[in-house]
Order: sequence, then C-alpha cells, then structure tokens
Amino acid sequence: MRRISKEFCLASIAAAVCLASPSPNAQERPESQAVDSAQVAAAEIAPSGISGNLAAVNVVTGTGLLGRMLGIDPDSGVRIGGAWVANANFLAEGGEKAWQSSYNSLLVADLHLDFAKLANLRGAQFGAQFLQFNGQPTNDKAGTVTGYNGLVGQPPLVRSELYQLWWRQALFDEKLIVRIGKTVPPYDFNNVTRPVETRDKSLMIPAVTSLIYTPAFKNTTLIGVMPGYYNSAYGITTTLVPNENLYLSYGAYDGSGAHRQTGLSAGPSFTGHYFHIAEAGYAWVLGSGTLPGGIAVGGWHHTGRLTGPANNAENGASGFYMFGSQRLWTRHPGVDSSGVSGFFQFGVNDSRTLIAHRYFGVGATAFGLIPGRPADTVGAGLAWSWLNRRFGFRGDEAILALYYQAELLDNLFLQPVVTHVPNPGASPARKPVTALTVQTVLLF
Repeated sequence: MRRISKEFCLASIAAAVCLASPSPNAQERPESQAVDSAQVAAAEIAPSGISGNLAAVNVVTGTGLLGRMLGIDPDSGVRIGGAWVANANFLAEGGEKAWQSSYNSLLVADLHLDFAKLANLRGAQFGAQFLQFNGQPTNDKAGTVTGYNGLVGQPPLVRSELYQLWWRQALFDEKLIVRIGKTVPPYDFNNVTRPVETRDKSLMIPAVTSLIYTPAFKNTTLIGVMPGYYNSAYGITTTLVPNENLYLSYGAYDGSGAHRQTGLSAGPSFTGHYFHIAEAGYAWVLGSGTLPGGIAVGGWHHTGRLTGPANNAENGASGFYMFGSQRLWTRHPGVDSSGVSGFFQFGVNDSRTLIAHRYFGVGATAFGLIPGRPADTVGAGLAWSWLNRRFGFRGDEAILALYYQAELLDNLFLQPVVTHVPNPGASPARKPVTALTVQTVLLF
C-alpha cells in the first residue's frame, strides 16, 4: 500500500487540516505552507463533481474570482470568493398537492486571510463568511422528515447571518491544528463527502458525492444536537495528525442550538448546553496507488436538557457514527479522475427526543464517464432513517435519489435530481413522494 502525501487531506480531516480540496472550481486550499509542484499541477485539473451544498461541507467556497475582480492579488494572502446555489422543486407524486412547486436560493460569500503571507505568522489563518438564504418549506410540502432537499433547514426560511468567524493555527509542522470561533462542525466531523486525496493529481475529485438530500451532509441521528448548516455555532476544534494516514479530532461547541437559532445569534450562549464530539480516521490507497479510500468512526455527547413531544425530556444524549468512502474503479490510471467511487454512513443514538435514532446510508458516483463531458458526474444514493414515533412519525423513512451534474460553463453547474420517498415520515398516512429538482450552482 502506498502512503498518502502529508501535503494533502486525509479522509475527512476537513477544515482543521486541509480546509478544502485543491480543485480551483470547487474550493481552493488556502494552506499556510507553500504548495508543492503536485498541488500546482492539481489546480489545473478540471473539476468533476462538486458538493450538492457547498455551505454544508466546505470551509472555503468558490474560486476566489470575486477578489480577483476587485483587483486583489491572489498571492497576497487575501482571498474573497463564494457561491450561489438555487433550486426549483416539483412534486410529481404525493405531497400536499400534485405538481406543487417550491424555490430556494443560497448565497455564500467568504473572506480568507493567510497570515503567513500577510504578517509572517506561520500557520495562522482567519476566515469570515456571510450567508443569505431565501427559501420555502420544500421538505414539509413533501412530508419528509429528514429532508430530501438539503438546502432547506428549519425556519426562518429567509435569513441573513454571519455564518463563520474563525481563527486557525497550525503547530508543530502541521501535526496539531486548532480552529476556534463560529464554525460548522460537519466541516470537521462526519463529513462523508470529503474525498481522500493523494499526491497523484489524476485521482483528485472535489467531492465523493453531489447528492442534495440532508443526510449526505449530516447523519440524521445528529439532527437536533449537532450544529451545522445553516445554524453554525461557536466552539473549538482540535486535530492531531500523528502520521500521514491517521488523524484524531475533538470538538466542543455551543449546544444551545437544540432550542434556539445559533446561526442567527451574534455570540455564544454557554448555559449548560454543550456539544462534544470526537472522531478518528484512517486513509489508504489500494490498487497500485489508484484506489484511495478511508474510514472514520466518531462519538458524541450533548449536555443539557433536551425536550421532545408529549412532554418527553432527557438530560443529555449520546451517539456513535461511522462512515467511509472508497474509489472502486479508475478508468485511466495516471491520466484523469474518471471512474467510480462509493460511500457508506451509519449512526445510532440513545435519545428519546431527537427525530431519528438509527441511520444507514450508501451511494455511488461515476466521474467523467460521459463521452465528451469530463467534468460531469452521475450519482445515486439511499438514506434510510429509523424515526422517533413519539413525534407521530412513521417508523422509518427512506430517500432514494439519482442525479446528473453537468458543468455548463467554467464554474457554472446544472444538476437535475429525481428523488423518491416510498414512506414519507411525517405521518403513516402519507403517500409515496416523487420529486423533481433542478439545481444550479455558480462559483465565484
């Protein structure tokens, strides 16, 4: 087995170690250290498969085009970029009304400062991000509990917020990384979309999957306790990287999101509600260096009183999760990233007040296999959640989705998605739902 280059991300180290994939059209990698020749070459590769919700899993979003348009030198240590994501949804079957439609728009703009370049502070970086969302109750109209459209979270569905505000410090030759401030923990934990990256530039992809349903970004057993899109929270993340294949991460965050909108709050509210999470991951490359893969396991605990339906309450909750991804086939080893990757997810908790107590997900993505369309991807996934019947839900909910993501122009993507939910969880009386979604992503 070939060892993975230390300069690139391990599986799901996320923001703490690598901040982002080096693909220019997905999200740039603003490392404090100088890039090597492999990274420079990687920046010239066309992307194949960006995330279905960049704000949910990417710390730094877009291409930095906005900063360049403002006359900012890309090598100055100042980067300004972002993304606009919009989708239109139509219920072809089931839901409140046949062919009922809904529309959603997400704008994210961020500022990244590399203080190694700006002030000769080695390993120091700063990030701030603004989020604007204008949407409709897409998932409620379909009767889905876990969310077939991951762009839509809990109300209010029109919001402007300071989404991120953090300081990142790398120590001991990038062996220990600390990030503190207002962040989104799924960047660092339980991030199945982040690929394992190797020194071989031909294997690089921006995301393992471009599925748009919520479970692709947050394991449903964590909904209600783990801060995330679009309710970020103040806290600290620490990551230890003892060698090139292994990482250990721990995070502690404001857990008051269980009863308030932390994303809309200007400051933290440390009043007994805390969310603790730890994760260990291991990465590898199989098949003579052409099949990168990785696996991670994690555990979490939420402190403070949690309340649910019918006067159910509990003092804290805990859970366990696991996920992994693997490149299954590479069509042109050493030439390009075309091929097939797969992933799995699992989660369980001991809570009586959260919406789901068990979860299993699986999916696959084909990269660059459409003739003449090297940046296009085709993917499918299954997200199966066992729900809390105390809410009046059905016993379980399964979401099946199939998508095609096409790059229309540089940094502009169009993604039609067909979603089928045979057992919408909002009520046992709900009929099966088939939804059609057309999503557009513009990176800048």
